[in-house]
Amino acid sequence: MKKVPLLWVFCVLIRVLVRERDKNMGNLNRTLFTEENMRRLETNPNVQHVSETNITYTPEFKLAAVKAYEEGETPAEIFIKAGFDLDLIGHKKPKDSLKRWRDTYAKYGETGIKEERRGKGSTGRKPTGDLSAEEELKRARAKIKLLEAEVDFLKKLEALERQKRKR
Repeated sequence: MKKVPLLWVFCVLIRVLVRERDKNMGNLNRTLFTEENMRRLETNPNVQHVSETNITYTPEFKLAAVKAYEEGETPAEIFIKAGFDLDLIGHKKPKDSLKRWRDTYAKYGETGIKEERRGKGSTGRKPTGDLSAEEELKRARAKIKLLEAEVDFLKKLEALERQKRKR
């Protein structure tokens, strides 16, 4: 058997576990903005607030973006014209954000966009407590698969350590 550094084996197995988790549970990783990127984004007049993981846009920008979209502009064009660097915020961000804002606008009109709607029956994510039985089962299966992979990894690691001690 070929000698392989234990650290290398560990890194490969971790990558496999992460890939498996992301495939089964959806990628929970988010882009983290650096301090410099956060400062840069906050200089944009269309940004209300920036954290490491989120950008809060001004209600005026959201409304203008929805109207520009209705007039035929693409989400990317709208964000670029508003001074956003898509490499910084992510190329999916314009499309995803506009979809959310259009849904809110369709359901609640201008007021829905101008007012903070979180916690007021918003169109955002469903709380994790309200999972259907099917969704709970799907998550439980994904968790079981992840735990089984961890157990397999630990068994392989233990076998490698035993093999190393024998030499």
